[in-house]
Amino acid sequence: MTTTPATSPATDPVPPARPRPFLLADIEAAVRESWGPDTAPPSHRPHWSPDNPARDQCGVTAMVLNDLLGGELLRGVVRVDGVQTDFHWWNRLGEGVEIDLTREQFAPEEIVSAGEVIPRPPHFTRLREEYELLRSRVLARLTRPAA
Repeated sequence: MTTTPATSPATDPVPPARPRPFLLADIEAAVRESWGPDTAPPSHRPHWSPDNPARDQCGVTAMVLNDLLGGELLRGVVRVDGVQTDFHWWNRLGEGVEIDLTREQFAPEEIVSAGEVIPRPPHFTRLREEYELLRSRVLARLTRPAA
């Protein structure tokens, strides 16, 4: 699947720095290479580990993918033994194709509900710095000259 970058009213447009469209595999690799403790929520940073780099990256990852691919943001409820412990975010593109680059973060006992469409917040402030950092890293990886 190939795609051209989408823009969002809440962000600057993605710079057209490459002559060809971004490949989904390139976007996924750029996102995964860009995660770190500093792109996770501040309260979760002490628990971040390279053994589970997707942990607590779902919100910012879903927003960056929404910038690049458009579509809808989905949010599900995470439960352990029937008790809500968190929310989980991912993306839905046209034709109903869902992309969730952080699903592997969950342990077997963590169950994620079906997602509901959530409108993109026009001026979100929570995790803004983490989102902007992840976005800048991903764009830098996607637009760097081929080796």
